[in-house]
Amino acid sequence: MASQTPHQNVSFPSEGQRAHGYLALPEAGQGPGVIVIQEWWGLTDHIRDVADRLAAEGFVALAPDLFGGSVAHDGAEAAEMMSNLPEELGAKLLAGAVDYLLGLEAVTSSTAGTIGFCMGGGFVLALAAQQGKKISAAVPFYGVGQGVPQSYAGVRAQVQGHYANEDSSYPVAKAHAQEAQIREESGAEVVFHYYDAPHAFHNDANPSGNYRPEAARLAWDRSVDFLRQNIS
Repeated sequence: MASQTPHQNVSFPSEGQRAHGYLALPEAGQGPGVIVIQEWWGLTDHIRDVADRLAAEGFVALAPDLFGGSVAHDGAEAAEMMSNLPEELGAKLLAGAVDYLLGLEAVTSSTAGTIGFCMGGGFVLALAAQQGKKISAAVPFYGVGQGVPQSYAGVRAQVQGHYANEDSSYPVAKAHAQEAQIREESGAEVVFHYYDAPHAFHNDANPSGNYRPEAARLAWDRSVDFLRQNIS
């Protein structure tokens, strides 16, 4: 029987207060660090599972709780919670998570990767823009909402995006424009992959029924390979 991935709830200083999150360690006990950024639903079991899956791939994964323990139960509640978390505040809270992660003895890398979904995909880019060289790999999945930054000039990370051709929340034309803007403003290597799928196609726990197993599997494999290659 395979040993269970060690995981725990943790707290750390951020923006003058104590923030909380979920930390998953690989079987080896150490590895490169990755920040996992939640969807607008909150720090759900699904996001914890994403962190566990990264740990199973050899990463030390930290999923910060941006909503202070609250989890949305429907779209209206999720939208309200997201609207109360402006980009600047969310990125500052995440900055504390980066410092905490990179300070762990278990983390073998001097830079962090970051991966996020929906609202978290937007905050992946905001965090990369804010943290500069501290973030070496940024993986946004269909990034929308409050977290999407206006400028990508501070991005030094390599960027691999995963976006949906049938996304009604973030039309694919906007994703193409975002890809071009990141490339132009940051000078970083930017590759977006596009899937014949709807928004949130990676979330196998989403009640909307948008989960697409084949697209999710391909996007995940690409993401893991990308993080391995670009976190140092």
